[in-house]
Amino acid sequence: MRQYGYRIVDELVGHFVRLPRTRPISSATRKEMDRLLAEEAPEEGTDPEKVLDFVLERVLKNSDLLTHPKSFSFVPSPSNFVSVMADTLATGFNVFSGGWFLSPGSSEIEIVTINWMLKLFGFPVQEGGGLFTSGGSMANLMALTAARHLKCGEDFSKAMVYMSHQAHSSNLRAMRVLGFKKAQVRLVSVDENFAVDLSELSSMIEEDKRHGLHPICVLATAGTTNSGAVDPLDEVAKICQKEKVWFHVDAAYGGAAMLCKCGKERLIGIEKADSITVDPHKWFFQPYEIGCLLVRNQDSLFSTFSEHPEYLRDMKGSLEEINFFDYGIQLTRSFRALKFYMSIKTFGLASFREAVKRAFDLADEVQKWLEDRSGWEVMSKASLAVICFRYNPGGLDSEKLNAMNQFISDEMTRSKQAILVTTLLWNQVVLRMCLINPRTKFTDVQDVLLFCEKKAQEYLRST
Repeated sequence: MRQYGYRIVDELVGHFVRLPRTRPISSATRKEMDRLLAEEAPEEGTDPEKVLDFVLERVLKNSDLLTHPKSFSFVPSPSNFVSVMADTLATGFNVFSGGWFLSPGSSEIEIVTINWMLKLFGFPVQEGGGLFTSGGSMANLMALTAARHLKCGEDFSKAMVYMSHQAHSSNLRAMRVLGFKKAQVRLVSVDENFAVDLSELSSMIEEDKRHGLHPICVLATAGTTNSGAVDPLDEVAKICQKEKVWFHVDAAYGGAAMLCKCGKERLIGIEKADSITVDPHKWFFQPYEIGCLLVRNQDSLFSTFSEHPEYLRDMKGSLEEINFFDYGIQLTRSFRALKFYMSIKTFGLASFREAVKRAFDLADEVQKWLEDRSGWEVMSKASLAVICFRYNPGGLDSEKLNAMNQFISDEMTRSKQAILVTTLLWNQVVLRMCLINPRTKFTDVQDVLLFCEKKAQEYLRST
């Protein structure tokens, strides 16, 4: 066991050391993967060293490296080694983190770390609460479940939920899971900064009330995936208070911005939410899977999810001894809080603050470079370390501009030098960078942008 474990640690350390010199992209077809990996379940065992060699060579080498300094797409997950080791402890000891009776240590650590998060977001610690989840999708689902339960009871046939059309797709998926019809989800337009249009939001709520419908929840976003946009949280909070609807903030991406002054200023009003989703496996630099749901009132989760079958009768405990299976969907839960706890304890919040602030500064530096250099057009300014842009030399119609920028992204993928994919803003194809990785340097970004310029020139010469 010791020999096997030491080798795996050596492989992990080697991975972290080699990371900047490794190409981040791996591409293969299903046929190619079937040839490499498809087999029947073996009846007889295999030497563990040979199994490990097989996995290292054929599985892990065929996975993109989202922790790479040149991984700019989606939301990178630049994890840290302390959290990786904490995950090893949690899974090795196989801690059941659902109830106090079986795991008072892990339960207390989750209480402690959730309290850290409550204080960070300005929620009351005595009444507030929350829990760690598998990710933002599960946290959003649980928040919307609580909103439906508390605002509708058993009948939600006339319930209406509001969010901008830039809100994360996990929220639409959650609405389907909860049994809402498409017509019960109102997608609100956005302004020029891709933030929800407050006037249209208010009008939609008023119109639905006139038609005998029941507005129950407004979902605002603090850091959209497309552009890093932040809805005007303070103003949305006023609308929710006036209309007596649940105010949920999906801050899965942008919540960690609260750690630095410039980020906190962008998220003014988040402290007025009824619930907040945060993803520590994004900008808190944790390995997958750890999301977080925070609520202003812990009872909102307990009343929604608590069940007490006879086989759990001995696990109830006192009111102070929190059973996290009473506050969410999962009964059996892994010890997710440990990696968050150990990394914060090891590095200190100041290191995390510095890393978040550095991402803001890097995005601003990249924006200035693009604005000063001929041929580039910034399509959405740096917001929470996300920036969208395209190559636009002038003289091309919209169709050709879209085709050229898609070509640039495709060529980057083919080169395997960086992960840089496109998104759509106002139906225009744009290149998008999410710059939260502390390992990313400006020179990494500059290398990629110069490559893009070269490919753009090749495209122009060929058309």
